[in-house]
Amino acid sequence: MTETSSDDSHAYRRETERVVNEIAQGLRTLDAGVGWFSALAPSRRQAVLQEVTGYAMQAHITAADGRAGVARSGVKPTANPSVMICMDPPRYGFAGLPAAEHVNAFRVLVSAFTIADTRRRESYCKGACGHAWHNLPAATDQP
Repeated sequence: MTETSSDDSHAYRRETERVVNEIAQGLRTLDAGVGWFSALAPSRRQAVLQEVTGYAMQAHITAADGRAGVARSGVKPTANPSVMICMDPPRYGFAGLPAAEHVNAFRVLVSAFTIADTRRRESYCKGACGHAWHNLPAATDQP
C-alpha cells in the first residue's frame, strides 16, 4: 500500500484550490471542473469534497446561496447534495455521501461556493483584496 506524501497532499490541495476558484471566477466551466473531478480516484474525490467544503464554510454560504447554487448546478433540487446545501444552516457532509453522489455533490457545492464567493469578492474584497485566489490571471491552462 502506498501513502500520499505531504508534498503530494499539498500539491493536490493547491490544484483543488486553483480549479475551484477558476470555476468561481468564470475562467473554467463547471463542466470542465466536473471532468477534472470525475477523473480523480474515489478517495481523492472525497478529499476534494472535504477541501471544497472548507472553502464554502469560509465563504459563509447561506441557504439562499445554496438554492441559487442548486439552480445553476444542473442537479435536481431533491438530490441529497441539493437538500443539504439548502438547509439553514447548510449541511456539509458531502464527503460522507455514497460515491455515486460525489459528482452531484461537487456540482452543487462548487456552484453554491461560486455564488457566495462572488458576493464576497464584490463586497468584502472589492478593490483591496490580497487573497491570491481572488486574483487569478485570465489566461489558464485548463484542459
